[in-house]
Amino acid sequence: MFLKALPFFVSYITVPLILAAAWFGGWFIALPFAWGWIGVTVLDRVMGLNTENMDTATKDDVLWWYNMVTWSWVPLQTILFIAVMWLMIDGGHLSAWEQVGVALGLGVATGGVGITFAHELVHQLNRWERWAGEYLLTMVSYGHFATEHVHGHHITVGTPEDPVTARKGENFFAFFVRAVFGTITHAWKIDASRLTRRGKPVWHKTNPWWRYMAGLAVFAGLCFWLGGAWGLVLFGLQAFMAIYQLEAVNYVEHYGLTRRYLGRGKFERVQPHHSWNASHTVSNWFLINLQRHSDHHYRPDRRFPLLQHFSWDEAPQLPCGYALMIFFAVNPPIWFRVMDKRVDRWREKFYPDITDWTAYDNGTIGTDPVPQGAPAAA
Repeated sequence: MFLKALPFFVSYITVPLILAAAWFGGWFIALPFAWGWIGVTVLDRVMGLNTENMDTATKDDVLWWYNMVTWSWVPLQTILFIAVMWLMIDGGHLSAWEQVGVALGLGVATGGVGITFAHELVHQLNRWERWAGEYLLTMVSYGHFATEHVHGHHITVGTPEDPVTARKGENFFAFFVRAVFGTITHAWKIDASRLTRRGKPVWHKTNPWWRYMAGLAVFAGLCFWLGGAWGLVLFGLQAFMAIYQLEAVNYVEHYGLTRRYLGRGKFERVQPHHSWNASHTVSNWFLINLQRHSDHHYRPDRRFPLLQHFSWDEAPQLPCGYALMIFFAVNPPIWFRVMDKRVDRWREKFYPDITDWTAYDNGTIGTDPVPQGAPAAA
């Protein structure tokens, strides 16, 4: 199993590239970006698609090397974070602008890799993996994502209640603001509601926000200790880059895909065709099969090597891997030209009876009467 799991360690290449950027500065600062955003896209073109599926009955103990991909990253990211922050602030060899570039490059690791691995970990049933995922998220000031994603997004995806389902015609920059603030408020409401149902006050020690805030305080405090206010600025820049990548991926994963409204405030259950998929080989190695997103939403309990590929007959497909799709996303005219026709094709295929999508596109579906052509289910 080791040889089969080995390609998923490809994201670890990011580590020496960021260390080189922090040590040497100059053009080395471009290396993490060139690898994560350009190199992976080029290799996708060379390697093509991978549509093979692992047997879903594979036992967890057989997946040990796959699990090591995420488990090993937790201490490695910790060491990387401390080392890069120390080199930037106390090394004395980087200009202010070089430090900014290195901090953003660090965000490529803590976001593009770290949040992806944290996403895998917070879905697991055992407590230590969930807490390891939360720990990685607090390093980028986004611990609450652990609550909102598992207990919010997976329930409300494809509905107006979900802050990270992008609507058709919504540009990325408007979505980003809505997603960031919506994720925070939605997560707080979820945790407050869960505590209320257990008869406990919102400030009870079991509220996970205590863990989220403690982790954030540790990492922000470390940066302040190393560099004062400037250390906090660098911490904020790496966190911003990490969060930007996360929400850009969210934008790509569900853009324009909605669940049918059934009436009386209810929507159909989540199906594979409510997420965009990409089968580009190297991107899926780098992102531990995150692009097999339909199966992740259909079976969120599955570990990443067991996630299944779906064909276009079952779920919509992206034309490129996530790195290139994110580039399209931050260029709205290109994005709409590439994706809107695919959304229209998806609607014609899976919902040919719905003739008016206005309420779906403006986020009012579920609050207004059922639009023409979208009757409640029998």
